[in-house]
Amino acid sequence: MNDLGTLPDWAGLAPALALVGTALLLFLYDMIEPDSQNNLLLAGIAGIGSLTALGFAGWFLLAGTGQPDRGGAIELFDGQLVVDAMALFFMAIFASVTLLVVVASYDYLAGRANQAAYYSLVMLAATGMAVMATADSFVTAFISLELASLPSYALVASLKQNQGSVEAGLKYFLVGALSSAIFVYGISLIYVETGVLQFGEVATALASGELSGVVGLGILFIIGGFAFKTASVPFHFWAPEAYEGAPAPISAFLSSASKAAGFVLAFRVFLTALPRGSVEGTLDWVIAFQVLAIVTMTVANFAALRQEKVKRMLAYSSVGHAGFVLIALGALTSEANRSFVLGSGMAHLLVYGFMNTGAFLVIALTEHWGIGREIEDFNGLATQAPFACAALTVFLFSLAGLPLGGGFLSKFYLLLAAIDGEVALLAIALVVNSAVSVFYYTRVVKAMWVEEPADDLAIEGYPSGLYVAITFAVVLTVLLLPGFGFVLEFTSTAAETVVPG
Repeated sequence: MNDLGTLPDWAGLAPALALVGTALLLFLYDMIEPDSQNNLLLAGIAGIGSLTALGFAGWFLLAGTGQPDRGGAIELFDGQLVVDAMALFFMAIFASVTLLVVVASYDYLAGRANQAAYYSLVMLAATGMAVMATADSFVTAFISLELASLPSYALVASLKQNQGSVEAGLKYFLVGALSSAIFVYGISLIYVETGVLQFGEVATALASGELSGVVGLGILFIIGGFAFKTASVPFHFWAPEAYEGAPAPISAFLSSASKAAGFVLAFRVFLTALPRGSVEGTLDWVIAFQVLAIVTMTVANFAALRQEKVKRMLAYSSVGHAGFVLIALGALTSEANRSFVLGSGMAHLLVYGFMNTGAFLVIALTEHWGIGREIEDFNGLATQAPFACAALTVFLFSLAGLPLGGGFLSKFYLLLAAIDGEVALLAIALVVNSAVSVFYYTRVVKAMWVEEPADDLAIEGYPSGLYVAITFAVVLTVLLLPGFGFVLEFTSTAAETVVPG
């Protein structure tokens, strides 16, 4: 029964159903009260929906649903969707980040129009991400990818009176449309060679047939599609523009939840549909991801060094972390303990979800106060907002890999994963780029705590929603440091459902 008890198998999709049900309820409310600015009610509906999704995901995870020793994965719609431990783990990440963003948006959206549309689009994007985690076919993978992407384009451009927001949304849409075309073209090439679209059947067809260069070309285009979704170099150039122009809570949402969604789908595609042994002699995607990881983390971190705007610096930092997570694919060599390598990447995405979301939510707080976007505008901020500055310090240093939060151990285990896969260049690149990141994160910390505040620096009010969201994010970031062993043990077990050993 897969530990669902008397519930039907489709109940495994309860987290995604809770999200899409909330989105539809918000759409219904928007039709009845199109001009409503009852932010408390709207944020409450979205928050309850996110919390319900998180509750279902947590319940199923604790019950062992989808794990090999508890009946195995739940297959739905003739294997088009699969609910296993990895899917539920990522659903929990998406629901957690969505909840933080919704709570923070309560204050951020105060007095703005189209609030119901904003919350419903957030829930729809989260629904697409949840379905991406369960996709077991190229058809459902592409549909869920578009379901997550289309609302995201509108959310980036949701500040309609802000030229930067609209311009960022348009650029994001155009580049996203191109990446979708690249991705679906890659899928079509794989289909030409195999005649099937379900991941397991694709792997079987590739393993039993004589492969042509079409497969290698298809893999290359699919990698390009995922590189866009995860904001990896050289498909990263949309990220700084989109994150800077978007409302800060949406920047947090896209840089954390959307990135995790891209990676969980990549894990499934390359480990289930295109395993290295089945495509041998075409394109070695493990080597391709090694190159992509090194280039991504290096280009992004050195670009972040030159940034004067805090939000843009965090955008390049987010790109750099995509390079770190790519180690989970680049280190999947024949020598590696693959479940440990993949589990390390999953664990880092969990920690990253809280520390990166928290960092962007502090930026949302400064935008609420009307503080400028330059690093020098943060001079002396700790004199008036010590808690927010302390939280941002924890987030930034944890992102850098210093022992203030879970980011220290998650990066350490990514380093061990690179060593386990015997890929020395990945390990060296991780250490060097983590050291580089300390410099640009420290610039912000120094500005807040050391520099003298400007004469006109004034803080008006302490918005409760933003402070609650930041508090939860910083507490979880810190607690994941002593609790990381439990997380890694779980993620390694969950990874075994995708790639044994």
